[in-house]
Amino acid sequence: MTTRVVACWIPDWPVHVAADAVQADAGVEPLAVVRRDEIVACSAPARAAGVRRRMRLRTALARCPGLRVSERDVEAEVRAFERVVRHLEQSVMPRLELIRPGLIVAPARGPARYWGGEEELVGRLVEAVAELGHDAQCGIADSIFAAALASRSGRIVPAGGDAGWLAPYPVGVLGLARHTDLLTRLGIGTVGEFAALPADKIAARFGADGQAAHRTARGLEARPLAVRSAAADHRVARDFDPAEVRLETLAFAARTLAEDLHQRLVAAGVVCARVEVCVQVGDGRSLSRLIRHEGRLSALAVADRVRGLLTAWHEDGVLGPAGGDGGITQLVLRPEALSAATGRQDALVGERLTPADVERAAARLQAMLGHQAVTQIALGGGRGPADRVERVPYGDVAAARRPEGPWPGQLPAPHPAQVFPTRQTALLADANGQPVGVSARLALSAPPARLSVAGSDSEVTGWAGPWPVWEHWWDRDLGQRLARVQVTTAAGQAWLLALLDGHWWAEALYG
Repeated sequence: MTTRVVACWIPDWPVHVAADAVQADAGVEPLAVVRRDEIVACSAPARAAGVRRRMRLRTALARCPGLRVSERDVEAEVRAFERVVRHLEQSVMPRLELIRPGLIVAPARGPARYWGGEEELVGRLVEAVAELGHDAQCGIADSIFAAALASRSGRIVPAGGDAGWLAPYPVGVLGLARHTDLLTRLGIGTVGEFAALPADKIAARFGADGQAAHRTARGLEARPLAVRSAAADHRVARDFDPAEVRLETLAFAARTLAEDLHQRLVAAGVVCARVEVCVQVGDGRSLSRLIRHEGRLSALAVADRVRGLLTAWHEDGVLGPAGGDGGITQLVLRPEALSAATGRQDALVGERLTPADVERAAARLQAMLGHQAVTQIALGGGRGPADRVERVPYGDVAAARRPEGPWPGQLPAPHPAQVFPTRQTALLADANGQPVGVSARLALSAPPARLSVAGSDSEVTGWAGPWPVWEHWWDRDLGQRLARVQVTTAAGQAWLLALLDGHWWAEALYG
């Protein structure tokens, strides 16, 4: 007997959460959710204006100047979606599995029998979500992937028909982003054509990810399960005595447990398809939620999902009041559906990488070298180009530094493409070879004629500025006064220079 899976999808869930946060009407206003300067979701009006997922923010703003932008908050998405999941569990069916905020799956055979058929089950789910003010689309198929894809069109795929139903789809839906172009050039443009290839040839050419995609294309689950006990070997738990109600403490414990679980699975050479989050409440109740993992969520991502669940349960009063029988006495992470960790080689250059590829590579490096070893650039407020850049551990959120200002003396856009780690010695000279100075009235002593940076000399073809900066005037050690000037040269380069204590320095290069 084949398994049946139902998927329930609320389109543009990040947009719904962002719209509530900024008090916008996503059905009327163009709104986009961004992460690291890339569009991750957008409203229907934004799509009508030409905005698309994975588009750079600058391109999106050029297509839709009135676009409202909100930074993605995954924890808020998990927290808000948990209320939807709990409502569905109470009114339609139990044991829902969270793929990501906005998409859940669950075994369909039992609930369909209870409600009188698969169509009736889908109708119940759609109605239950509508009670919360959202529009949902549901699909049913034999595999999780096919069910999730079927939910996009509200289809119920007949039992045993996953492979045939998936066959006409473009091969890009399988998630082999780094190989999609190659497959297309080879004439393999559909899922059906990919499924027809020999499995051993796929494994030899595309590795573990190719094997998983090939199984998916044939209507099977991506990875065969390993026959071993997950609960006895790999579950991690933390007890609290007395019961804990502080979210900060619970979030820290969740992060520690997620890292411990990751290390245990790595040591055992396995990955899990999902993680069950279980908590024991002080009054004896047990709460649980399934998080889809598929070996792709980092320890930090699992911890963020758990934190979102705990926050939602806390805000809704599910954990009970502080003191007495309220709070959590035990937090457990239990991996389920284990399979062998066949691994993959992540490329640094020479291949077209997707954001998911980068996240996986960063997570593995952090697991080996420590959380602080892999950093990302976060943009904040500041007057100079180096002031706007902060390095934070990959996956963390930088503290807000008022990017909108005011920042007197801040350079106008566009910003430099390359900011030097330390200022480079430079000389900006006039036509007589004398250093150009800046007067008290903020005027250059003479028009710049030549620029020398690191021994390279070039004729100046244009300049702008100066922009004065007086920072930390109240601190004798940190205080500094400088003036910045933009200069273009005959070599085709544009420089950002700073005059500090009578000396010229090169701070950045525009390209």
